[in-house]
Amino acid sequence: MKSKRIAVVMGGPSAEREVSLNTGKAILTALQESGYKGAVGIDLDPARFVEQLTKEKIEIVFNAIHGQYGEDGVLQGALELLGIPYTGSGVLASAMAMDKGISKRIFLSASIPTPRSLLFTKADLSRDLVTEIIAGFSIPVVVKSSSQGSSIGVVIVEESENLSQAIEQAFQYSDTILVEEFIKGRELTVAIVGNNDLKALPVIEIVPFSGRYDYHSKYTKGTTEYIVPARLSEETTFLVQKVALEAFHALRCSGIARVDIMLDEDDNPYVLEVNTIPGMTGTSLVPKAAAAAGISFSALCEELLCLVETK
Repeated sequence: MKSKRIAVVMGGPSAEREVSLNTGKAILTALQESGYKGAVGIDLDPARFVEQLTKEKIEIVFNAIHGQYGEDGVLQGALELLGIPYTGSGVLASAMAMDKGISKRIFLSASIPTPRSLLFTKADLSRDLVTEIIAGFSIPVVVKSSSQGSSIGVVIVEESENLSQAIEQAFQYSDTILVEEFIKGRELTVAIVGNNDLKALPVIEIVPFSGRYDYHSKYTKGTTEYIVPARLSEETTFLVQKVALEAFHALRCSGIARVDIMLDEDDNPYVLEVNTIPGMTGTSLVPKAAAAAGISFSALCEELLCLVETK
């Protein structure tokens, strides 16, 4: 494996480009320091992607693209056609996890607890969505784009008069939006690693000082406290990891994914979403969970690369 030409594909044109670049650079450095001399970085240009891979004689792709192209199954489909193996989930799992509306339906069909929600498309804008939402949910309510990560396009609406603006904002990022009941409680995340033999890393509790885990709180050092392992009983920890594993399995994920969960005031977990290309930056959650399990960042990157061979 260490002699192969490995491309860490990062960047791209999505709204999460800068985060992806940070993730990719961190992974590339870790691989090179671990002796993967054939590892190179590629800033994704969709129009030239095949040319980029061919020029570098790439044999394996380490996918570090967040959002569009890298997390929605498009990159995976292209690599399948080219016969180039890659890290992480396949085409179907990536597409299902990226679309929060689809993944929500999968969770419900698999009896995985998830907040109650409604899905709207731009065609529904001809109706009075604000009235429908107020009739179906109590305020506060969560309005989110169905196909963005890094909390982009997500608004927690605490006053009904702000609903219209939140709907408009969410539709700027995708043609479908999800309106979800607000779960009051603690925000948790669980990283799952593996293909067939899955393992859940220690649960992380997320405590943003602003009270909201938004884009700023995610990627600005010193704005959020991460408690790992989370302050949970053994029983609740087991339950949270169990539903995370169920969500990973239901979407047919592989390699790695991060499952975001809300724990209500009665310690009931609700799966929010599954991120198939979780961040690997200095403030990212998966490396923190791995460190708590005694796994260094370099060892984690190497393990994800080696999992390609057991897909």
